[in-house]
Amino acid sequence: MAYKISSECISCGACAEGCPVNAISEGAERYEIDADTCIDCGACASTCPVGAPEAE
Repeated sequence: MAYKISSECISCGACAEGCPVNAISEGAERYEIDADTCIDCGACASTCPVGAPEAE
């Protein structure tokens, strides 16, 4: 079960820097998580200042 980034994302990049498997990249409107690469560790959620990454 991968994480998903909500519309709360402010595109700061903290989640991408904290991802141990590089599953997060900058998207058109906000950062995006590649569900096939995500290991559901929660590192992105713990580093995000606005709580945008959420477990699906």
